[in-house]
Amino acid sequence: MPVITVTQINKYIASVLKSDRNIQGVMVRGEISDFVEHFRSGHLYFTLKDSESALKAVMFASAASRLKFRPCDGMAVIVSGSIGVYERDGVYQFYVNDIIPDGAGNANNALEQLKKKLQKEGLFDSAHKRALPSMPEKIGAVTSLNGAAVRDIINVISRRYPLAEIYAVNAQVQGENASESICAGILKAEAAGCDVIIVGRGGGSSEDLSAFNTEKVAYAIYNCKVPVISAVGHETDYTVADLAADLRAPTPSAAAELATPDIALIYEKLSLLERRIEKSVLAAFDTMTDRFIALNARLSAQSPENRLKLASERLSGLDRRRKAGFLRYMDRLESTLTEKAARLDSLSPLKVLSRGYSLIYKEDKLIGSSESLSKGDKVRITLGHGGAEAEITDKW
Repeated sequence: MPVITVTQINKYIASVLKSDRNIQGVMVRGEISDFVEHFRSGHLYFTLKDSESALKAVMFASAASRLKFRPCDGMAVIVSGSIGVYERDGVYQFYVNDIIPDGAGNANNALEQLKKKLQKEGLFDSAHKRALPSMPEKIGAVTSLNGAAVRDIINVISRRYPLAEIYAVNAQVQGENASESICAGILKAEAAGCDVIIVGRGGGSSEDLSAFNTEKVAYAIYNCKVPVISAVGHETDYTVADLAADLRAPTPSAAAELATPDIALIYEKLSLLERRIEKSVLAAFDTMTDRFIALNARLSAQSPENRLKLASERLSGLDRRRKAGFLRYMDRLESTLTEKAARLDSLSPLKVLSRGYSLIYKEDKLIGSSESLSKGDKVRITLGHGGAEAEITDKW
């Protein structure tokens, strides 16, 4: 008997299991335990067990990213996948492709987890909600064309706002491929140039509405470039589509009313605008009449005759101003001359002499100190009136 390695035996067992169709693509019911989500890789590791046995399982990140909920310990589930061998450790395990909650309670738990996930990702934020167009030209309706919902939408829009074009897109609203059909319908209505899109159906059970509680439909609504109204036809609870839409309506009929203005109110507004325009035109006519009168008056004022009269009056005024200005100028000159003559007179040496003072000259040199004189000097004295000659006999 030949000797083989551990690697060879593990590879052989892996190939045997891979070739066994009975354990490839199977669905297994059990309860999750020892659940671990690897924070770096995103892979999920857990044990699937029932009352008697346990089976190790792994779900890689590529498949885990498609889950609509977060698994946890104690959750009853149905998993699909294949049995294989992890050759490094020689351990066989279940390689999971999908996980479905087993039972209504778990389905509700999965839905709540999906809502929390999408809310965390920002799909429900009010900041992303867009306003509806006030007067849409083309309205899309993504729903089953065989149901009552599309008839209700058409009836309401035709009555309220017949000016709008209705673009109805047939979509499967329940069943296995319903969510894909709804997403395709939204893309088709958007590509057709609709201004607003109504997505919905008539009422139904929770199972009937499951297509509107999928991540695919939520992202299709969120990524749509035009406003979306969700009209799933139920009052008690909000679907994922309701939360992701720009506006929620309880019924398709209510959605049609929200998407359209009332044409009767439009006609009423048009009538009001017509009256306002008429009033504005009359007011403008009165204003232009007043302006015409004012311009006519200005034209008369600018006539050659009137301008000549004004120029003559202005010339007379300038002549009067010239004469008055010349008289004021002469008065200022006279006043200045008088003032300066008075000042000059006050500074005149003759004025000083008239008050009893005299000037003494020695050889035509004005004497200001006795030190400049000697006994016997001949001096000439100038008085206020006349003069005299003298000889110095003494000084001090």
